[in-house]
Amino acid sequence: MREMTKRTFVLIALLATSGHALAYVLNGENANGQPNEKANATSSERTGKISIERSGGTFMESNIQTAPVSKKTLWAGRIISGLLALFLVFDSVLKFAKPAPVVEGTIKLGYPESVILTLGIVLLTGTVLYLIPPTSVLGAILLTGYLGGAVATHVRVGDPLFTHVLFPVYVGVLLWLGLYLRDGRLRALVPLRSKPAR
Repeated sequence: MREMTKRTFVLIALLATSGHALAYVLNGENANGQPNEKANATSSERTGKISIERSGGTFMESNIQTAPVSKKTLWAGRIISGLLALFLVFDSVLKFAKPAPVVEGTIKLGYPESVILTLGIVLLTGTVLYLIPPTSVLGAILLTGYLGGAVATHVRVGDPLFTHVLFPVYVGVLLWLGLYLRDGRLRALVPLRSKPAR
């Protein structure tokens, strides 16, 4: 148990470190936290220069143009993300408290009781990263992996398709929808409609 807790804390430290690095990149800063001179902004449109640096120069560089987010879209994304985050935090708190139904359900799914705390820490870490704007994409990616594991587990034990197997998929769709609505950078990377040719 002590070794598993030690591994969990190492994982959290790695996630926090990579989250800070991702925040620098997405905010147009270099590795030292200094503003990137190449990034510019206007009132109608923001162009962020995203670059991943390594010793010896720039490794990858990309221009991303994001249009301002309307207030309705922003609030819709915040509400979806907030409700989803409340559900995920509630789920992780139940994993910390370990009531009898949680322990029985975990054992029924084929996992020992000793992994419940680790699952709760991973879930809470991903949710917190999802709620912090600079690390929200990283949090969404980690939560998507977590939810993928839940799908695989339900498939393995033969649970019903629409109520159990696909439930993590529904959560994942809401997770990315909420982030898509509140983050202009994600909408610029994954446009749902093509821009008209000029």
